[in-house]
Amino acid sequence: MSRKPRSAEEKRKSRSALRRMLAYIRPYRLFFVLSLISALVVCAAQLLVPVFSGDAIDAMIDLGRVDFAVIGEALLKIGIVTACSACAQWLLAYAGNRLTFSVVHDLRDEAAAKLQRLPLSYLDAHPTGDLLSRIISDAETIGDGLLMGFSQLFTGVIMIVGILCIMLRLNVAVTAIVALLTPFSIFVASFIVRRTSRYFKAQSEVRGEETALINEGIEGLKVVQSFGHEAESLKQFDAVNERLRTVSMKAVFYSSLTNPSTRLVNNIVYAAVVLVCALTAVGGSMTIGGMSIFLSYASQYAKPFNEISSVITELENALACAARIFALLDEPEELPDAEDAKAFTAKGDVDVQNVSFRYVPERPLIEDFTLKVRAGQRVAIVGPTGCGKTTLINLLMRFYDVDGGKILVDGTDIRSMTRHGLRSNYGMVLQDTWLKAGTIRDNIAFGRPDAADEEVVEAAKAAHIHSFIMRLPEGYQTVITENGGNLSQGQKQLLCIARVLLNIPPMLILDEATSSIDTRTEIRIQSAFARMMEGRTSFIVAHRLSTIREADVILVMRDGHIVEQGRHDELMALDGFYAKLYKSQFALS
Repeated sequence: MSRKPRSAEEKRKSRSALRRMLAYIRPYRLFFVLSLISALVVCAAQLLVPVFSGDAIDAMIDLGRVDFAVIGEALLKIGIVTACSACAQWLLAYAGNRLTFSVVHDLRDEAAAKLQRLPLSYLDAHPTGDLLSRIISDAETIGDGLLMGFSQLFTGVIMIVGILCIMLRLNVAVTAIVALLTPFSIFVASFIVRRTSRYFKAQSEVRGEETALINEGIEGLKVVQSFGHEAESLKQFDAVNERLRTVSMKAVFYSSLTNPSTRLVNNIVYAAVVLVCALTAVGGSMTIGGMSIFLSYASQYAKPFNEISSVITELENALACAARIFALLDEPEELPDAEDAKAFTAKGDVDVQNVSFRYVPERPLIEDFTLKVRAGQRVAIVGPTGCGKTTLINLLMRFYDVDGGKILVDGTDIRSMTRHGLRSNYGMVLQDTWLKAGTIRDNIAFGRPDAADEEVVEAAKAAHIHSFIMRLPEGYQTVITENGGNLSQGQKQLLCIARVLLNIPPMLILDEATSSIDTRTEIRIQSAFARMMEGRTSFIVAHRLSTIREADVILVMRDGHIVEQGRHDELMALDGFYAKLYKSQFALS
């Protein structure tokens, strides 16, 4: 196994993560102070018990010479401090939990809010499972590390300092032996911890990769089973799982060395204390009760080092996870709206002027693209896969910003509008349906939560989904699972169509909106769409060219450029690229 020490960059990230974690703790400093005070009380109680016990032992001088008054007083004191210790221990746990879970709550809130502000390009480039792992698993690990820190680190440090101070007052020589041997324990613990940090960081990264793979497998389970890809998927998972096992074993192996190593050093310290105390007691310089106090302290002195070494290991793991969350929080956000950006209700004029765009710098997609659409026009966009149809929709909605040129709505550059204001002027029905876990009504009224029940029903009727909904056990109050897993693809798409029909904005985008619907229902939906599109600017992306014959303008795209445009009959008369596409769909066998 490699034992490379942490690099300077890793140390810098660890220190940075620690400083930022302290900033998250600052708002809850009251609980921090309460934890510290409680730890002091717990430690003081534990330090006093050996003293009272030593007094009781010294009161048992000889047979028939037992001072029961002193023993009774010692037992009473032990009972009082033990009760105080129990109360302080509960308060320490309460304050530590409140602080820890509040910090984790804030981290998750900030990470979830960050996701809403990240550009779509970031979400497209990062697996969903990895993002879930950061917000859920990594945050949980941070909580565990903080909790151990407050419950054990405070008490451990205070106990070590307190024991050394008391032992120093009782016997300087014995205390000097303990103090001289202590650095060996610290050195052993720090030596091991330095080597565990990188493995915990790798463990966190591979865990995120595994979560992403599991998420991908669950979402695509039907496709995996349909193509008989189970064995290959399992093989892929086994490979990632094996890497996680390997790196986890290394992390656990090195971290597990800490406790026995420090115990070995601490047992040597204890043996040295026993030897010196025994010789001192034989010489008459120390009473038996005093010897018992020293041995008790020597035993207690070793315990905090073992706990602190475990806590440091957990904190290293927590800091590695914190660094992953902070990396997410530090990602560049979507360009902010202009200071004078405004929201307005558009009429529907859209001008695309010399637009250029590419997802990857070295791979151009759309170049020098120009388009002029008048309010109320129906614009169909057709072309082969990868020609830029959906990319154009992303640019119109400003999910991505153009690299060159500009897009105007009613003569105003969309970059001078608020994104919310721009997008509220569009209604979208996509090929990829999305439904949230909740009732049927909640999903239809997603864009208008305050819509009346009658309006929701009318939208469902217009989308030809009302009769199906009424056959469900609870009608519109029927709860569906995440992404509508208990509905067919066609039913999910009809619900998405009803969602748009409930809140019809000035402009519409229909991206293969009827791709999962049977032909008979599609004809009925098309009539509903026709009514919906009257007087509204509409962009229709379609592969089935029969559905866009009535469009006012058909844009034929190829390699990011418009190669033909016109009405259906005009394009067919040209006998160009569009005619070939159309004929290929209706060619006789």
